[in-house]
Amino acid sequence: MWIGQPLSPETIASLRRNALEGLFGRRRGVLIGVVHLQPLPGSPRYDGEPVSRIYEQALTDAAAYAGAGFHGLIVENHGDVPFLKPDALGPETAAVMAIAAERVRVETGRPVGINVLANAALHALAIARAAGSAFIRINQWANAYVANEGLIEGPAAAALRYRHSLAADDVRIFADSHVKHGSHAITADRSVAELTRDLEWSLADVVIATGQRTGDAASEDEIDAIRSATTLPLLVGSGVTPANLPAVLDRVDGVIVASALKVDGAWWNAVDPERARSFARIAAAVG
Repeated sequence: MWIGQPLSPETIASLRRNALEGLFGRRRGVLIGVVHLQPLPGSPRYDGEPVSRIYEQALTDAAAYAGAGFHGLIVENHGDVPFLKPDALGPETAAVMAIAAERVRVETGRPVGINVLANAALHALAIARAAGSAFIRINQWANAYVANEGLIEGPAAAALRYRHSLAADDVRIFADSHVKHGSHAITADRSVAELTRDLEWSLADVVIATGQRTGDAASEDEIDAIRSATTLPLLVGSGVTPANLPAVLDRVDGVIVASALKVDGAWWNAVDPERARSFARIAAAVG
């Protein structure tokens, strides 16, 4: 297969099974809810409370998503702001997240993903392997950008080798294109389409479009530019609300959502079960 000319990113992607279908049993209309963990031990806002309370809140939020009919979940250490670069993260973060993710998976029966901020791909893969998680989300999988944490480099080459060493090649990679919370001046001479094609070349399984920051919507122009550049499934990973959900689902294969479904629409609050149910009903009506 590899003799002769190198395969194009499009050919590589076409040889792989659609990751959304493999994980969620559907190619379109996928709903993924984010479980924002409360501040974890070792982070600035952790107040010393028993970690059991962190797990309890995670399970409450996960149950609200699952009860509304969401297809998958992501467990994320969003309460750990400001975030560390991957090399500075301690083992305590992975330890607590692995237990939280495993409990969420068992309690809900949904495929669970892991996002360790900021951009900690190896930590996420280790957690996924320990917790039986199905995928990880990585905000910068290829290339590099300047984030709040400093220079963030894409870990694809090292992460894929680490994944293989864990016998975890079945853990899928959900990768952001032109990710939020940062400056892309380093790659400003390359289009969003080119950056998206780099994700396929770097063996991502799903591409994610985002806005400028948490809760900001991705523009239609950027969504369309990403869509035109990849044969991989495409999700929108920020700024999706009940109001724009039908238009978003008309352009992409699914959404990742959290803030719009929290009490008062604030990411640090608990998931509002009725907001989650209403959101899922809108998605079902889109078809």
